[in-house]
Amino acid sequence: MIKKLLSLSFLLASLTFQAQNLISEGFDTFANLAGLGWTTTNQSLPLGASTWAQGGGTAFTTGGQAGGATSFTLCNFNSTTGAGTISNWLITPTISLQNGDVITFYSRAGGTGTGTIYPDRLEMRLNSTDVAASGNPVGDAGVGAFTTLAVSINPTLTTSGYPFTWTQYSYTVSGLTGVVSCKIGFRYFVTNGGPTGANSNIIGLDTFSVDRPLSSDSFFKNNFSFYPNPVNNVLNISVKNEMTINNLSITDLNGRVVSSSSAAINSIDVSDLSSGVYFISIETNEGKGTAKFVKN
Repeated sequence: MIKKLLSLSFLLASLTFQAQNLISEGFDTFANLAGLGWTTTNQSLPLGASTWAQGGGTAFTTGGQAGGATSFTLCNFNSTTGAGTISNWLITPTISLQNGDVITFYSRAGGTGTGTIYPDRLEMRLNSTDVAASGNPVGDAGVGAFTTLAVSINPTLTTSGYPFTWTQYSYTVSGLTGVVSCKIGFRYFVTNGGPTGANSNIIGLDTFSVDRPLSSDSFFKNNFSFYPNPVNNVLNISVKNEMTINNLSITDLNGRVVSSSSAAINSIDVSDLSSGVYFISIETNEGKGTAKFVKN
């Protein structure tokens, strides 16, 4: 089966909460990224012509996540030729990270989710050991020093595993000792991809941000409590110290935001969530805190 490449579209976005921003990128001008220390490397096999590029066109008719028609970046199936393995990387400049820093971004697949769907996959990987060129990935199976898999969107390459609307993903940094020089790599990674492969079409990436909350989990414990835990249907939230909730979000272990609210609420319905471990994050004017709960 031969795929036809859709033309694309692009947009600027911003994410703000009570934290110190370490880096943010809306991809409104992709050509400027190299001057800011971003790099790309296509390690696909066989090697195709496509790289990460400016967004735009009919695959993304609504544009980027929070900006103009072309203010995002994208990558597509022409990363390889024929039927091959796509491993196409977009890598940040060096960032000094510590435990508790929060990495967020938005992504979506191109198109509307109707007709023939070619599964896509995106990984976000963390390199905390070698930010020099020697740490870069080599080969379609290689990840170099980007050994920490922080987020994987559609890891099993199903036709329903990649959203067709802009969806936020999040990862809270852990496992570091002190402040560490790191790089973050976005890897468009699809096996049996390419123009004649069974998988891969096109994905967009937007509104990337790394933020250092002005508080730790002690902030949550000092100002909020929740019950029951484990929970079946409704998670009740108790607010202490006259705090006002500006935003509340629930994230799964894959870093995907599964529920969020910008209203000051004292309960949240979690009955639709699958059983497992989740993180609840609450933002206020005084700071941000995160805690873990179990959904039965």
